[in-house]
Amino acid sequence: MVTIEEVASFVGRMEGSRHVFPLMPEAKEKLMKIEESIKASFGINCTNKGVMQCLARQNIIVIIKDSRFRPPPEPTVLLVADEDMIIGMEIFPDQKAQFLERDDVVFLSDEFVLFPNLRPKSKERFVMPPVSFPEVERMPGTRNVVSCSPSPPGDMYVRSLHGLPDDPKLASILLGYDDE
Repeated sequence: MVTIEEVASFVGRMEGSRHVFPLMPEAKEKLMKIEESIKASFGINCTNKGVMQCLARQNIIVIIKDSRFRPPPEPTVLLVADEDMIIGMEIFPDQKAQFLERDDVVFLSDEFVLFPNLRPKSKERFVMPPVSFPEVERMPGTRNVVSCSPSPPGDMYVRSLHGLPDDPKLASILLGYDDE
């Protein structure tokens, strides 16, 4: 079985990893409270499902990364209405061309599109879903692997646990997994 220190060491060798450390167990509850209190712009509710799922895992690692770290394998921000109707989503630079050709998409920014033809019945909310982390999923002894980005206050909190400054060129990722 792989230890949390071995997983942290492996992730720490990935390009763009600047600081990697296990989340102290006593920090879980405070981080959960921070994430539950987050509101997005314009009063739209925001749910960080990724953080909640990550914090439910046996092992949690904090990754402080720079821009060289590989991009996420799936969108990290969705605009959702009703139960699970995706009415907007983050897109990555390599996906932009395919959305430019569509007539059922509106660009809110270079990195976020809306689907205005969808007609939800309920108020929308931003959702930060759990994101896969294939490199750790392939490690023997890990299961239920998820990653996510905490909110800006959550990011500042996890950095403060290790005396790291609030550097806008860096971002944090939480990586959670269970032992097999």
